[in-house]
Amino acid sequence: MLEEKDVEKSLIEIRRMPLRQAVNPLFSFLYSTNELIRWHAVSAMGEIVCALAETDMEAARVIMRRLMWNLNEESGGIGWGSAEAMGEICARNESLGLEFAKILISCIDPRQNFIENEKLQQGVLWGIGRLSNARPEQIKYAARHLAPFLTSPDPILRGLAAWGAAPLKDSATDPLLKGLSNDHTEITIYLDHRLVISTLSSLLRSRGRS
Repeated sequence: MLEEKDVEKSLIEIRRMPLRQAVNPLFSFLYSTNELIRWHAVSAMGEIVCALAETDMEAARVIMRRLMWNLNEESGGIGWGSAEAMGEICARNESLGLEFAKILISCIDPRQNFIENEKLQQGVLWGIGRLSNARPEQIKYAARHLAPFLTSPDPILRGLAAWGAAPLKDSATDPLLKGLSNDHTEITIYLDHRLVISTLSSLLRSRGRS
């Protein structure tokens, strides 16, 4: 189902499955080498966990803690897709966002649980951006942690940080965002269930209208 082009239809089908039984296969798909399948698994994880939260919030919290553990070095693995899934869930469920967003943001805070791996940083920044574009008032404080990434030489880190920072409208990031308004570097970003190629400047303009 995650290979289907009609993602909305696939998510409806996934939601009809026994929710708890659908979780473990989705965790494995977060590690898929097929980029689109991995991203669709992120969307599906959001669908499943938020549906589960409607009837069993504690079960939803258990899944969130499992995603958190995957990002922990002590887990012994590499948490591909876990930060993105956390961001998707937090964006879709306000209660889980209030409870777990601070954990996700701590992954780019050098004083807390800072993640050194740049590929994992991309996932964290996407997760934060997904939430900031859904409910910016909930994570205004994230802006100061996004600011250092706005001058990153890596265009993906720079672009994802800009996408996440723009809705926050904070003095720590707004001057840096102005400097990126003419940055025509292209990145690929997952938006609205699609992988989209966008320049940083056009990405900022489109987010500014949303």
